[in-house]
Amino acid sequence: AMSFANAGIPVTLIETTDEALKRGMGIMQKNWEATAARGGIPADAPAKRMALIDGTVGLEHVKDADLVIEAVFETMAVKKEVFGKLDQYAKPGAVLASNTSYLNIDAIAAETSRPQDVLGMHFFSPANVMKLCEIVRAEKTAPDALVTAVSIARKIAKVPAVVGVCDGFVGNRMLAQRGKQAEKLLFEGALPQQVDAVVTKFGMPMGPFAMGDLAGLDIGWRSRKDRGIKSEIADALCEAGRFGQKTGKGYYKYEAGSRAPLPDPDVEKLIDETLAKLGLKRRAVSDEEILERMMYPMINEGAKILAEGIAARPSDIDVVWLYGYGWPIYRGGPMYWADSVGLKHIAERLAFYAKETNDPSLEPAPLLKKLADEGKTFASLAQGKAA
Repeated sequence: AMSFANAGIPVTLIETTDEALKRGMGIMQKNWEATAARGGIPADAPAKRMALIDGTVGLEHVKDADLVIEAVFETMAVKKEVFGKLDQYAKPGAVLASNTSYLNIDAIAAETSRPQDVLGMHFFSPANVMKLCEIVRAEKTAPDALVTAVSIARKIAKVPAVVGVCDGFVGNRMLAQRGKQAEKLLFEGALPQQVDAVVTKFGMPMGPFAMGDLAGLDIGWRSRKDRGIKSEIADALCEAGRFGQKTGKGYYKYEAGSRAPLPDPDVEKLIDETLAKLGLKRRAVSDEEILERMMYPMINEGAKILAEGIAARPSDIDVVWLYGYGWPIYRGGPMYWADSVGLKHIAERLAFYAKETNDPSLEPAPLLKKLADEGKTFASLAQGKAA
């Protein structure tokens, strides 16, 4: 809602209760007033922007909207229920967008009688600040709806990247591979602060464990419980009430009023105890190995995304990472960086780690292997299309 008001576009903000609405309107007002106090926007801007937002309760108020963006909880049942209702109330031809970061847009669109008007507009958090908007093209999305979403994203000063439907789309799907390796490294002997230091030295704004603490470790814990998945170290942290920044301790400890992650000997002890219980021994893990296992599996996933047509070009993947995940600009995005490292080297190292860590998911993707064998780059794919 703030992104649209910032661009001078009137918004109807629909909440489920008066109390939630009041809280949401208050947060927006506070955000704008803080920006004005810093001199980021004119002193009269908060009042002008708040005047563009019409807060209300009840989905029937979507009836005049040209574009509806749903941003409810990340639960398929809730999304489906909302889109069923939007189908009843929204005017014909309105674009119906979901802000989901993972869920299947085709399944959401199937709840309506107008799947041609349904797509994803995945804003990155915080949505009023982050530049990226992943525009998710569903199977039945009509070209006019897609063009509308892309042009409106530009109008509200976002960088649109069109992607296809799959679990996690482009950014989160690649990030999941990094998360998997980060976790495995703890079972092999690395500590959270060592992994995070390598990732931040590379140029990322924060490492995977500091990021987990910021988001809240209880979110992943709940999701794992729902799916019947165990992750012994992360589960042990949560069982000890260490949920991250909000509880003052997670993978790190935090001093009152500070967001600076401080290494915690208790975490090292907890990791040692968990490994002992599992009969595992710690080994020395080099920074070079950490960097390769953080970055190369993401590149590998990027190759699969390209082969499946989820992203049309390697540069689309780079745009997602540069504007949505804080990838260091001077490294030009993950696929561009992979070309500079050399795909042959990356494919060889992935094959090595697949064998060493007994993880077949690290085997080089067919497209990566093919390009490596032919001495080609990801950039050559785009050139091939243009030719």
